[in-house]
Amino acid sequence: MSEEKKVTKPQPKLWQALLVLAITIGFMAWMIMTVDEVHGPMFVGVCAAAIMALCIGFKWEDLEKMMLDGIYKALQSILILAIVGILVGVWIDAGVVPSMIYYGLKILSPKIFLVAVLLICSITSLATGTSWGTMASMGVAFLGISYGMGLNPAITVGAVLSGAYFGDKMSPLSDTTNLAPAMAGTDVMSHVKFMLLPTGITYVICLIVFLVFGFTGISGNADMSQAAELGDAIKGIFNVNPLLILPPVIVIAAIALKVPAIPGISLGIFSGAILGLLFQPNCNLGSLMVASYGGYSLEASTGLEAVDNLLERGGIDSMLFSISLTIIAMMFGGIMEGTGMMGIIVEQIKKFAKSPASLVTVTEATCLFSNITMPEQYISIIIPGRMYADEYAKMGLHPACCSNALESAGTVTSALVPWNTCGAYITSTLGLTAWGAGGYGPYAIFNWLMPVMNIVLAYLGLTVADMNNVRLAKKKAAK
Repeated sequence: MSEEKKVTKPQPKLWQALLVLAITIGFMAWMIMTVDEVHGPMFVGVCAAAIMALCIGFKWEDLEKMMLDGIYKALQSILILAIVGILVGVWIDAGVVPSMIYYGLKILSPKIFLVAVLLICSITSLATGTSWGTMASMGVAFLGISYGMGLNPAITVGAVLSGAYFGDKMSPLSDTTNLAPAMAGTDVMSHVKFMLLPTGITYVICLIVFLVFGFTGISGNADMSQAAELGDAIKGIFNVNPLLILPPVIVIAAIALKVPAIPGISLGIFSGAILGLLFQPNCNLGSLMVASYGGYSLEASTGLEAVDNLLERGGIDSMLFSISLTIIAMMFGGIMEGTGMMGIIVEQIKKFAKSPASLVTVTEATCLFSNITMPEQYISIIIPGRMYADEYAKMGLHPACCSNALESAGTVTSALVPWNTCGAYITSTLGLTAWGAGGYGPYAIFNWLMPVMNIVLAYLGLTVADMNNVRLAKKKAAK
């Protein structure tokens, strides 16, 4: 009886994996800087990986399965992104988001202007899940106010970005907050809870620094009329009521009670819709359905571009950019992972990661490198996430350690790279570049301090956690 021959899986060489990565990085960087497009370049990367895999000896049927497996790993994130789009559209139509922003504006005071900017942008970004939307609305408004005060605009933009990216990083409604745990292999609730300590410490430091800036750089006679005008414009469209703050409270409570992401966010959608029907005369079942897909749309301009930009957003349609990019990137990741090309690169890099803290450091460094060379925020989360997720598991670490590292570097450092899509958006929206004379980079304290703080806490053992005490059990067994 003859033994069946074992099928030997083709083995890639390091140069082959690096060539695919170089083609992907080079083409993506070129296209983003020339035509500001990432989907096509990412697909070119998929093609480069597939062609190299075929040359190595893999069959097309194998590659198809690898791509589908890669997409499957991100399906939960894709579903959540779509549901979050529904939530944002419904919350705006119901007056939930406008109420949160209106009450946030009420805390403005000349003496604590920069702290107020930080807090209000944090509230706005937490409520909407978008740093870009916060910059285009509240950021533009606060920048105008700061010019009227004679304040250095770079400091104001730094406060705007610190608040906007804090909310983007911590909001369960944010696409990056859902994308990072999907890449690492954990759920969004565990991810948010794990980020609380390092993010909270960094945020408190930002509050203190901007409070000092505020008391030393702002006149007590500052003109706050623009903030009042913004609040009046919001109140002119919606019935503002404290009860409309209830849906975000419900979502936060769901996180605390460990309710799964999809039902937790759905509770927020339905509670917001019910309150909208009760409080908003223009809110009805039809408008809620329209907003759930296409986002909220104003019947007429308010006359304030900042308010228009803030309110006309949301819906599943607003998430299609992230969803489609995730699908294509996971096709790339599936081939790179399934063929072993990703693994052979990781084998070289992980020589520098001998401990949990050094693994966190390497992960964050890769995210920053990705933001610089493949200048797109989502890519800096997806690719490093797929590269290192297994390494965290091998060390017995909870996958939230990985997702926390991805968000602590991939999400926030994108704003510090002028040619990154985020850096370019900030420059076009707020008129300042990251570095150079008058640059906002030094004042975007949250964005550059967050990855540093997470690494420091990792070496102190505070941002690394065992999965079911695996490492602790190994230590006891060794003794």
